[in-house]
Amino acid sequence: MDLTVAITGATSGIGRAVAEAFVDEGAFVAVSGRDGGAVDRTVAALNGDGGDGETPNEGGDGDAERGTAWGDRVDVRDEFDLERFFERVAREAGPVDVVFANAGVFHGAPGERPTTEVTYADYDDTMRTNARGVFATISEAVPHLADGARVLVPSGAVAAESKPGMGAYAVSKAAAEAVARGFAADLSATVGVVDPGLVATDLTGKERARDPESVAPLFVWAATEAPAEDLNGGRVGLREWKTATR
Repeated sequence: MDLTVAITGATSGIGRAVAEAFVDEGAFVAVSGRDGGAVDRTVAALNGDGGDGETPNEGGDGDAERGTAWGDRVDVRDEFDLERFFERVAREAGPVDVVFANAGVFHGAPGERPTTEVTYADYDDTMRTNARGVFATISEAVPHLADGARVLVPSGAVAAESKPGMGAYAVSKAAAEAVARGFAADLSATVGVVDPGLVATDLTGKERARDPESVAPLFVWAATEAPAEDLNGGRVGLREWKTATR
């Protein structure tokens, strides 16, 4: 898979699993996160340099060529961090084929953060990260997108369905989906929302949810095989993926 993939929030959860899936497919994967040390450890693990004790071909097809991971510290609340990140990605590997705007925060515990108890500070930071951060990620990626590029924005049912205790997070996800639709209308690139269902991550903390690794192939499919007319300005999820790949 000769692709250049850029992922924000790539040091844990879904972002980390998707990065691994793309590296396994042979892509060049640029990872980023707020914690520079975590970025370095993630890159080392993805490249088989001791981050997880594996060599590049362990655990997979010995004849398969793994891709390469590279990374940088990025805070998506800072558009200048993102500007520098995408400039460096383009210098390292050329135009960007896939952008996964994955970085997000949840102040508090899911289901235990009523909207009536959200502070202005937490609301502002959640929106700045989860909504403005998606806007800034896509905006700074635009000058470096390859022809036929795809931009993925993760979301879930909470963006459209009222659920107790989800506070500013639900609001931010609805806003992020609107950002994706706006760019889909105005860019030649394909921009869409991917809903993996409930996934066990640091944000959700759900013990009965799916493992991030189990939904990573959904994002690879959305980035490479999902019909552009379905993804662009729309939403694809587990049902569409399973129907297309069964």
